[in-house]
Amino acid sequence: MNRTTTALLAALEAVLVVAIGVGIALVPLTVLWATQFGLAIDWVVFWRAAVDVWLLGNGVDLTVQLDPAVVTTLGLPGSEAPFTLTIALLGYGLLAVLLGRRTGARAAETPYRWVGAGAAIACYGLLATVLSLTAGTDAVRPSLPQGILLPTAVYAAGVLSGVLSGAFRGQAAGALVRRYRTLPSVARGIAATALRGGTAAAAAIVAVSAVAVFVLILSNYATVIGLYETVQSGLTGGIVLTLLELALIPNLVVWAAAWLVGPGIAVGVGTSVSPVGTALGSVPGLPILGVLPHGTLAFGFLGLLVPVLIGFLAAAVTRQRQARADMAPPTVPQQLVTGLATGIVAGILLGLLAWWSGGAMGPGRLVEVGPDPLLVGLLTAIEVGVAAGAGLLTPHPFQRSRATPKNEPAAKR
Repeated sequence: MNRTTTALLAALEAVLVVAIGVGIALVPLTVLWATQFGLAIDWVVFWRAAVDVWLLGNGVDLTVQLDPAVVTTLGLPGSEAPFTLTIALLGYGLLAVLLGRRTGARAAETPYRWVGAGAAIACYGLLATVLSLTAGTDAVRPSLPQGILLPTAVYAAGVLSGVLSGAFRGQAAGALVRRYRTLPSVARGIAATALRGGTAAAAAIVAVSAVAVFVLILSNYATVIGLYETVQSGLTGGIVLTLLELALIPNLVVWAAAWLVGPGIAVGVGTSVSPVGTALGSVPGLPILGVLPHGTLAFGFLGLLVPVLIGFLAAAVTRQRQARADMAPPTVPQQLVTGLATGIVAGILLGLLAWWSGGAMGPGRLVEVGPDPLLVGLLTAIEVGVAAGAGLLTPHPFQRSRATPKNEPAAKR
């Protein structure tokens, strides 16, 4: 495979990723255009709506100016003035990262990995620019600089992670490995254990949160269906609404993680959903939000034990890789520093996810939806860091003593 072929194949994959992202909203909207509106409305309206949803999913801000008739129907305070939607539908971003990682991994298998990666990212950026230019209307207008940069950055993160992952399996990362090996052994041990433990702790908290969201959806199924009936969106409108909610599921998972850590989330200014209790007013008309807890939970504080237990177990497991036969056991200060660093890594990761998952979901009080990223990151660092320090200092029950060599009986014989 030559350089040109690698670039063309990578660019084609970028085109397919954009087509999938836009098509998720465009296909049901086109069906809605044909069935509910009888092809009477210009299809470009639905095209722009699909592009707007795709841009919003990639973190692009949308400035909305509602029609006076819609303002009267909604009755939301502040909806008569232009407002900005800033909440990202993380499902779109997650899809772009995963598909971009696949593109990068394919490029890494060729001798021209950076040519393929560059071609894919450049093509994606060009398409994002074109889509941003075609999406603006008087009612909804995306931020053009963000429309060019943010979708491209999200996809580029996936592509680069795929390329680097493939490079680490080959010889391209030899210089980085040699540079890492020049660090003092103590620094290498702390950095490796903290990165593994912090990443594992953050991933485990998110995994537990995903299970919690799944259980909440099952247990509140009747409530969600009742809200669908209240909306009365029809079959096709219900499909569109469901796809929008599926794109919002990753946000709910991150919000559940923020709830487990302690700060919880806000669904409007002056509202709170946390282990201490829930204080909600009117919420956006999305049926999936019917899974939010109500009132005070009798055992809600037990959720705070989840990040603590995960931090302890992550440190206890990763500590086994830290110990080597040719190295002196780490000292107590080194273990404490490693535990603190583990908490910092987990806090940074969950703080970034919390920042990406929240934003403005409407006018008035809905300008504040989601968790406080600084508070989520800080409390995660404290909870996981303290628990990780305890996990690193706890002796492993199956750890053998090094005082007696294994070949001692043979020596006596």
